[in-house]
Amino acid sequence: METVTLSLDEAYALAYHALSSNGFSEQHAAVIAQNVTAGERDGCASHGLWRLLGIVDTLRKGKVSADALPTVISQAPAIVKADAHGAYSLLAFEQALPLLIEKTRQCGIAALAINRCVHFSALFADVEPLTDAGLVALATTPSHAWVAPAGGTQPLFGTNPIAFGWPRGDQHPFIFDMATSAAARGEIQLHHRAGKAIPEGWGIDSEGNATTDPQAVLEGAMLTFGGHKGSALAAMVELLAGPLIGDMTSAESLAWDNGAGGLPYGGELILALDPTRFLGEDASAHLVRAETLFSGMQAQGARLPGERRYLSRLNSEKQGVAITQSLYDDIRALSA
Repeated sequence: METVTLSLDEAYALAYHALSSNGFSEQHAAVIAQNVTAGERDGCASHGLWRLLGIVDTLRKGKVSADALPTVISQAPAIVKADAHGAYSLLAFEQALPLLIEKTRQCGIAALAINRCVHFSALFADVEPLTDAGLVALATTPSHAWVAPAGGTQPLFGTNPIAFGWPRGDQHPFIFDMATSAAARGEIQLHHRAGKAIPEGWGIDSEGNATTDPQAVLEGAMLTFGGHKGSALAAMVELLAGPLIGDMTSAESLAWDNGAGGLPYGGELILALDPTRFLGEDASAHLVRAETLFSGMQAQGARLPGERRYLSRLNSEKQGVAITQSLYDDIRALSA
């Protein structure tokens, strides 16, 4: 398959031009372009430059604001609320982040609720800035109702990702970002785009039958990972980042979309915890114990979550990123 190699600066410029030429404001175009470039840089193709197609398509369908500025308020001593006013979540997160960190330093634990946002991005991008600040972090968000609960056959949950981050000083943080579905929806869409079958267990067709046809799953339902265990976690995400923060569940988001095919609309919940406030003078000693845990994992040949992402980041910074010629042409066509 023919590919195009881009430096990270070229990838960002390609994304920014596609966004700005379609009407996104400078602020939104900048944070979105930075996010999808970082996803491509880190080897996360399902949340990389390919996402531009859906991002622009959602705008053209009238399901996201191109220029709404977020409103950030101090809701309570340990709670920040950011209203995205129907825009993508990234600018709201960026503008609310300093207050979230400040409240976490003060209280030891704080939460950020982003409301009325359209969401497409990987959650590790919202966790890593907090681990960079020396904080432990947890983030989650519903999506559209694409996933059947364990024992069911009809979509009810979103892919409902959960991301967790643990700071490690001068080393790369421990970060995992996983969908509660068996696979991210973007992975199924990429398989469909490439004409490839998906692994068994990722989804069912509209009749509830197991299938490896990505189109049949996109028209049917995805499955949770781990059966009833993943299903319970998916329900937890619906509650934490839905009713708890006064925003939509995945079923409500899909109903709001009303068949337009836009990206998910709703809320995101981010929790941050400060080890130094929990532990005081003993913080460093207990953080060393965490390193013993990580070393024990690696001693058995286990890979720490995020290791491949950081290796890909290092390679991309030196060699750039390669995308298919067809994707490059499609992104260029967005600006035509």
